[in-house]
Amino acid sequence: MTLSVDIRHRLGDFLLDARFETGVGLIALLGRSGSGKTSIINTIAGLINPDQGYVKIDDAVLVDKARDVVVPRHQRRIGYVFQEARLFPHLSVRQNLLYGRWFAPRRAGNEFDAVVDLLGIGALLERRPARLSGGEKQRVAIGRALLANPRLLLMDEPLASLDEARKAEILPYIERLRDQAHVPIIYVSHSIPEVARLASTIVLLNEGKVAAVGPTAEIMRRLDLFPLTGRAEAGALVEAAVERHDEEFGLTELRSRGGIWRLPRLEAPIGARLGLRVRARDVMVATSSPSNLSALNVLPGMVADIGSPQEAIVEVRLDCGGDVLIARLTRYSVQHLGLAPGRPVYALIKSVALDRRSLIGPIRGASGADSAADEV
Repeated sequence: MTLSVDIRHRLGDFLLDARFETGVGLIALLGRSGSGKTSIINTIAGLINPDQGYVKIDDAVLVDKARDVVVPRHQRRIGYVFQEARLFPHLSVRQNLLYGRWFAPRRAGNEFDAVVDLLGIGALLERRPARLSGGEKQRVAIGRALLANPRLLLMDEPLASLDEARKAEILPYIERLRDQAHVPIIYVSHSIPEVARLASTIVLLNEGKVAAVGPTAEIMRRLDLFPLTGRAEAGALVEAAVERHDEEFGLTELRSRGGIWRLPRLEAPIGARLGLRVRARDVMVATSSPSNLSALNVLPGMVADIGSPQEAIVEVRLDCGGDVLIARLTRYSVQHLGLAPGRPVYALIKSVALDRRSLIGPIRGASGADSAADEV
């Protein structure tokens, strides 16, 4: 699937002027509140009729204002999952799901039992929405959208209304949806952890315009985009494999191209490949080999790039044997350590900074000869 968007639309004082083209997978529209994310998916869905431009899925034209083509929303075969589940309160889960099948052409596409199994909602079928948790409601809403046999699924911050426990509950199901349902997904979010875990491609938005488009790991490693991707959660994506478990001290060792990582004990088999998100604020830098430290992760490398100072703070990109890490340092430290591109250094990361929330599964959004471990 290729989604092509080139639209201009004014909403009061806000001007949406966005153009991008993406392929298959889970595509994240990332940006601050008010950047135009929801306006774009509402245009794709047919909820907004843009002033100018076009929207195409492969050769199917949904909107082309130059030719006065606007396909009615009910004919677009677009599934939409909102922030709130919007289930029918008087219907059971089964009846809510079956409602989606009315929109499936010739009852084709995802079968009921397969969708129920994919989303783990078999035990909920006879309940009504009032007896469901927030995460369960969202899974049912996703199932209803899937059973309409959409060619594209839109998800507008589906976890925004959930607490952390419910988010942790539903994220694995969105991963299964991404990997098994074979339906392209446009996923709106302003959460770096969600996007890092789920997306293959990022469309980064700023004030109604597209600031960047590319593989998730590539976008997240760009120092110039940190003001838009968010400094608090920005950092590196590293691919590693489970090498061994240290039962005595309750640790798990992972091996990446940069070396050995030690984390609190993980329930993962030896050889399992995992993605590891390392936040820039958790990375320290030394210019000589450190010793007698509590930090268990010490990776030799060199300075690859230094970003522009943001007041007292500077982002420094490190190349650690092929793994790229980002360190957020004070401008004082950069100058005091004499950091410059090519300078040998050591990256230090405390094990307790790498918990289960740092694991994102296999890295999404790296392709070709460059492996995921190259990306940040």
